Amino acid sequence: MRFSRSPRVARGGLWVSAVLSIVAAVNSGGAFAADAEPKYAPPLALNGTASLMWRAGDDERVIRLTDGGYRQAGSAWSTEQVDLTGSFETTFKAHLRSGKRGADGIAFVAQGEGPRALGGWGGGLGYRGIHHSVAVEFDIYRNSPDPSSNHLAVSINGNPDRYESAAESSIPLYGKPFQARVRYDAGHHRLTVHVRALGQGATEELLLDQPVNLAARTGVSSGWVGFTGATGSLTARQDVYEWTVGAPKA
Repeated sequence: MRFSRSPRVARGGLWVSAVLSIVAAVNSGGAFAADAEPKYAPPLALNGTASLMWRAGDDERVIRLTDGGYRQAGSAWSTEQVDLTGSFETTFKAHLRSGKRGADGIAFVAQGEGPRALGGWGGGLGYRGIHHSVAVEFDIYRNSPDPSSNHLAVSINGNPDRYESAAESSIPLYGKPFQARVRYDAGHHRLTVHVRALGQGATEELLLDQPVNLAARTGVSSGWVGFTGATGSLTARQDVYEWTVGAPKA
């Protein structure tokens, strides 16, 4: 959706301990660096409309970024900082749905402003105005700069009106759950994004391959990673679950 209230860093925030299969190792500076072995559940900072929900018929909790209301914005960050000078890989599943037509989408974001960061609703996707950030959009509504109502994009400096790269999604982002894999190669300063449907026999597809230096763009060597989401005059329930962060796979 195009309309968006003024971006802000949320004054309030809910700190919770969430079982989301975060895979990490804490380094001496307090940030976690990707590691193949240790597993633990770091606390999350939830802002705006973000909350933790139980999946229906399952014993798994999900991050609900928006709950189907109008003009909502939510964010969820790991309160353990991530070493953005190192390589890492994150995977998650998402389910964005409501009626026949919904808005606006979600983003995976690495940022240097802190665990209470929250941007504008509507086309802001919850990250507009988070200036020291790199966002990967999963956008389900076509605004004027968008290629379609079913696309991915990389945006920097909290500006969803200008993309570094964008691509039409090969699978529906709205209505059906999907899986995404975001990989950062610190040695070559490259961010790649794969998606796949969750149906039997579905294959993963590379949609974005963007040169970017996360530490330089966020302004910090150790930053926060997580998700934002928003609605506008159309709505959606937007959930993220089975989120993992770890060492890049070979």
